[in-house]
Amino acid sequence: MQAHDGMYIDGAWRPAAATEKLEVTNPADGTVIGTVPAGGADDVAAAVRAARAAFPGWAATPPAERAALLGALHDVLKARHQEIAETVTAELGSPLAFSQAVHASVPVAVCGSYAKLAADYPFEEEIGNSRVFYEPVGVVGAITPWNYPLHQIVAKAAPAFAAGCTVVLKPAEDTPLVAQLFAEAVHEAGLPAGVFNLVTGFGPVAGQALAAHEGVDLVSFTGSTAVGRQIGSAAGGSVKRVALELGGKSANVILPGADLTKAVNKGVANVMANSGQTCSAWTRMLVDSEHYDEAVRIAAEAVGKYVPGDPKEETTRIGPVVNAKQHARVTGFIAKGVEEGARLAAGGPGAPEGYEEGCYVRPTVFADVTPGMTIAREEIFGPVLSILKYEDVDDAVRIANDSVYGLAGAVWAKDEEEAVAFARRLETGQVDINGGRFNPLAPFGGYKQSGVGRELGRHGLGEYLQTKSLQF
Repeated sequence: MQAHDGMYIDGAWRPAAATEKLEVTNPADGTVIGTVPAGGADDVAAAVRAARAAFPGWAATPPAERAALLGALHDVLKARHQEIAETVTAELGSPLAFSQAVHASVPVAVCGSYAKLAADYPFEEEIGNSRVFYEPVGVVGAITPWNYPLHQIVAKAAPAFAAGCTVVLKPAEDTPLVAQLFAEAVHEAGLPAGVFNLVTGFGPVAGQALAAHEGVDLVSFTGSTAVGRQIGSAAGGSVKRVALELGGKSANVILPGADLTKAVNKGVANVMANSGQTCSAWTRMLVDSEHYDEAVRIAAEAVGKYVPGDPKEETTRIGPVVNAKQHARVTGFIAKGVEEGARLAAGGPGAPEGYEEGCYVRPTVFADVTPGMTIAREEIFGPVLSILKYEDVDDAVRIANDSVYGLAGAVWAKDEEEAVAFARRLETGQVDINGGRFNPLAPFGGYKQSGVGRELGRHGLGEYLQTKSLQF
């Protein structure tokens, strides 16, 4: 078991002001694998002071030097790839192969992209008789979730560093060990003291204190829409900037003429990845009436390949959900789907055979789902797919957009132009066309209640800058 008693503040590990501890549990078997301090307002205040003191020097550091340090951080994270993967597998329950391919690899790629952007970004430009400067916003309070724990840290910290901001991080209480690993990597890479600070603790205590702190200039939060409202309210007291990456209920629209087998199989894989704990997952599959029954059959067959197993085994494709609370939430939604009349095509309530002790959920596919059902409207955040029927293209657009969320989606069509035309009608921040790959340089963020602002690439860097105009 890993026992940590310090916070990383002002370039060093120091004892927490708070005495309470936070236990880190392996969701596969319920064992406690570590403890970290449950920080409070005093710890947050110390971290913000350190970040505030370090800001002038870091903001004045030439972009090329910031880029070099980001490059060094990229190299450290790359060297610790296997350790990152094993840590995420232990505290999140993600299968090791997925942790290696996604949880460890994507943050390395994102960090590398910001090392290049920091060197290339135009931090000033001429507009008519004005010279416009893009300057760092200041101290960033980053509050990150447990579902992609290191990626979400890097997606906030790396562009903040590139912009010249300093950072105070409050990671999710379920996955603080990989956040501590990131703090070690920052230290090893040689970033100046105070540029990055880590406070572990509970969201309602440490997270709220960070969001409300008057010494923080911008709060960047990723998590549920409900908590996002609380964070926005806390930040509003000091009129600080807020970036929110929140929930989703994304539609995967399969148009007539598309490769149905490929579209359905890729759709199932998308929802099952990370045990369904992905805000942008395509949890609503929309299929036309003529091909609906065939799509349900393909989906039920495809989900059978996702047999729950020990996350440490290389061959495991799906592990547990993150904790007992999440397990109860997901299984409650499955029961609600049955109660409201959806048809179980695969899976259902109850634990998978042989895995009754951990936080395992049976991979589930619902058919005969209607747009008004709870499982078609609420973000479940588990391995649960709902398949809905549409009559024509306009009906598909209406169903897809009938959501308070607008984070992501997918469109499949025989003709790419047809898919693009449909995607342009969707009220969502990003759409994958015929299985388009994730692009770490493209902006990520949502419409409606899916959030405010964008992450990744140039757009993500711009979130941490403010503008100043000089007229001549």
